[in-house]
Amino acid sequence: MLRQTRVPGYPIVNTSIDFSPERWRRIRETYGKWWRHELERPLIPIVLKGRDPGRPQPAAPLLSQQNCTDLSWSAEELIDRIDYELSCLSYLGDAYPYFNMHCFGPGVAAAFLGARLDNTSGRVRFFPPDDRPIQDIHLVYDPDNLWLQRIKAIYRAGMERWQGQVLMGMTDLGGTLDVLQTFRPGERLLFDLRDAPAEVERLTWEIHELWHRFFVELNAVLQPVNPGYSDWSTLYSDVPSYILQSDITYMIGPKMFRLFAVPELAASCKRIARPFYHLDGIGQIRHLSTILQIPELAGVQWIHGDGKPDSGNWPEVFQAIQAGHKLIQVTSGGFPALDAIRSQIGTLKGVHYSGFLWDDALINQNATDHEPELRLGLARYGID
Repeated sequence: MLRQTRVPGYPIVNTSIDFSPERWRRIRETYGKWWRHELERPLIPIVLKGRDPGRPQPAAPLLSQQNCTDLSWSAEELIDRIDYELSCLSYLGDAYPYFNMHCFGPGVAAAFLGARLDNTSGRVRFFPPDDRPIQDIHLVYDPDNLWLQRIKAIYRAGMERWQGQVLMGMTDLGGTLDVLQTFRPGERLLFDLRDAPAEVERLTWEIHELWHRFFVELNAVLQPVNPGYSDWSTLYSDVPSYILQSDITYMIGPKMFRLFAVPELAASCKRIARPFYHLDGIGQIRHLSTILQIPELAGVQWIHGDGKPDSGNWPEVFQAIQAGHKLIQVTSGGFPALDAIRSQIGTLKGVHYSGFLWDDALINQNATDHEPELRLGLARYGID
């Protein structure tokens, strides 16, 4: 059933999303304490599918990497379908109404800069528009870029529809060197690090400036209506935040990492109020001590990688992050992993667990029968 909800400071909006203005107030307060290292418990958001949305499912598809290139649906139609899906959810613990704009693929800044966006495989990939030497690559801003304009249109429709009731995350812009690798695919960029370091540096800083231009422009569409800031990590913040990354660096050593990745990462950390780093896989552990030396960095997300033990099995990672006085995000293993982490570092203060948000068993089927056990689990960590 549709109901009228007023979010403070915004007009009344018709919605069946089950989330009150009072709960939004608590989200801002709780996450604010967590960012300031004042919250004595972990953050654990959980969403469950199975709630009656009170209306029929719209004809438009749910926006995803599989269908993001279908421009036959208007932005307003896509938002209506997202609204329906969010209305099917119950929000437990530290969860809130949120839509992940990862649907245009990881590193969509490359598409903003002229790379070809291709989702024929079912997942978005980016390909260079042509094959040219690195010295001939010059990346420029295009205000009429199809994908930049499409994402802006969807953001505008969301802000108009929800009026502060739903947080739309920042699209996945990608890491600077990862975007550059789109234009120098395969092993080419790795050879460039050795053979054309000046050109790599030039393009790194070109992309850096363009990346932050996109970040500011997209936030200008979202704000001040969007009720906060987030990205694909699902972390909520009331000031600009983003999860930075440099996935290509799992293939290079510490010396090259310090030379080619750290200066740009440090510069981005100074331009974003609450920057996080996406530590992706065991190949990046060798860079962790260097990353933790960036003073402005707020925290680190650990992704262990396919086929590796879940988040409860990496004490050396969490002990290093804790010793660096950074916040921690973990992504798998459920309550047992949280218990293991607490035994490894002595506390769960400063830990955010996002694994329940990514658990298909919970969010992609009727999962309301899981609610009692999950609420009991949350209560063990002081979360009602």
